[in-house]
Amino acid sequence: MNTFQKPKKLNVLNQPLVSCCQSPMTGFFRDGYCHTNDQDYGRHVICAQVTEEFLAFTKKRGNDLSKPVPDYGFPGLNPGDRWCLCAVRWKEALENNCAPPVFLESCEITALSVVSLEVLRKHQI
Repeated sequence: MNTFQKPKKLNVLNQPLVSCCQSPMTGFFRDGYCHTNDQDYGRHVICAQVTEEFLAFTKKRGNDLSKPVPDYGFPGLNPGDRWCLCAVRWKEALENNCAPPVFLESCEITALSVVSLEVLRKHQI
């Protein structure tokens, strides 16, 4: 899929999925959208605005999202950046009181298999 082709997926509001972020370029497919397929074992379907607390939490869990990885074109994230997060990691953060706020329009509908719309709505921007 190229960056100009919008995925034909639905968001958690049962509407067409909206881009999460183009800078930094996010998504499993690095096309700006939080959509997935069977190759994405992490299910990167929750569009969130990362916070300092979340970045510290995920670093403790072994995934330092603040560290640049030039070999993969990853600039590293800063608080305030939007990023497609793994649904399970977002839920873990929720259970540890550090879930970052989400953009419902940019969260793929499959996120609802991990976390309810009611919970996502409580954390929406």
